[in-house]
Amino acid sequence: MYRWIIGIVLGCLIVITDLPAADTMKPDNVLPRTVPVLNISGAIGPAVGDYVINEIRYFNNQPNTPAIIITLDTPGGLVSSLRKINQQILASEIPVLCLVYPQGARAASAGTYILYACNIAAMAPATTLGAATPVQIGGTTGEQKQEKESDNKSPSAMEKKVLNDSIAYIRSLAQLRGRNAEWAEKAVREAATLSANEALENNVINLIADSPEAMLKSLHNKSIIMNDKSHRMDFNNVTLKTAPPDWRNQFLTTITNPNIAYILMMIGIYGLILEFYSPSFGIAGITGAIALLVALYAFQLLPVNYVGLGLILVGIALLAAEAMIPSFGLLGIGGIIAFTLGSVFLMDTDLPELKISMNLIYSIAVMSGAFILFVLKTLWRIRHKKIVSGIEALIGSEAQVDDSFSVQGFVLIRGERWAATCDRPLHKGDMVIIDAVNGLTLHVRKRTGSEGK
Repeated sequence: MYRWIIGIVLGCLIVITDLPAADTMKPDNVLPRTVPVLNISGAIGPAVGDYVINEIRYFNNQPNTPAIIITLDTPGGLVSSLRKINQQILASEIPVLCLVYPQGARAASAGTYILYACNIAAMAPATTLGAATPVQIGGTTGEQKQEKESDNKSPSAMEKKVLNDSIAYIRSLAQLRGRNAEWAEKAVREAATLSANEALENNVINLIADSPEAMLKSLHNKSIIMNDKSHRMDFNNVTLKTAPPDWRNQFLTTITNPNIAYILMMIGIYGLILEFYSPSFGIAGITGAIALLVALYAFQLLPVNYVGLGLILVGIALLAAEAMIPSFGLLGIGGIIAFTLGSVFLMDTDLPELKISMNLIYSIAVMSGAFILFVLKTLWRIRHKKIVSGIEALIGSEAQVDDSFSVQGFVLIRGERWAATCDRPLHKGDMVIIDAVNGLTLHVRKRTGSEGK
């Protein structure tokens, strides 16, 4: 009897020890989880928009991603890129948390709209947000220029449309997230700004956090509204992982820098011009074609004024014409003026981060001017140079004695055999100077230091 009882107990112990422990079992809710951190730093343009949108889409399809963090430090950017980013944030099925970070950062202009669009808005100490008034984002339209009133303080009808649309947009974001819509309108209408503490007091943000880690710690077990449902955020045992831009985004960021795109365009144009001067599709032509195509791709992503681009092309054409059809500076000077004006007007935006550096424009204009001066100097030298052709061009040239002679013989010059006379005997191989031409006979003298071979 006791043997049966002992056997049953030992069998149960064996079965129990073979079962996995409760703390070693890993159901879905305790698998390793990662919170990606996307960094927006600098002006918001096509490259930044592409980076943020693709990353949000990617992590929405990844399991065990409880949230996405966006750190902001931006002076603003293009409205087209901003709206695309916000559309993706609003469509996200997992919470998107925004933090103005690090200390000293700002979420100005377009950054304020992104902050309002995120599920949670936070700021690090000593950061600011606001100044969301649209400032010619995407350029001035023809309608706006025509309707601009004589009094500069009075906005045109188009400016009113843009302003009211921006106000309605940011108010809708504030109402969706339950934040201060009145101050949001003030940020757009009056370019108002707030510090982190002021933003928290005015219900513009949800909290102040020193870092992404501190923000997650503060939000743990807090509830938010996601798709009209309450969603409790669980950040227990999560790992923060920075999601940097891939090589494509880095490439887009580089070429959509207005200064880089401008330099690529100049390399492309001058490379093709150089190839036309020296036919044969070589390095200059290949480099110019690639650089020009990359520059054109970058320009179609940027707020380009095509009148400015046209002026640049006209200027380059005039500079090239000056080199081929000498006009003694008229075409060249006109080309430099058209080129400089086109460069100034090229970027149709008031955002300093999306404008071409004036120092770069001046430098290239000076280089173009130096090129014109070189062409004019060369033409002037050719024009005043005495050109000698025919038999007279032989005077002063060197020749070689074909065979020894005392008074009259033959010399070789430029592959031809000429009759020659000399006042003194010459030996084969001596080098002589031609002093005069009498019909088909050359009068020569022995060159100093020349000896026969």
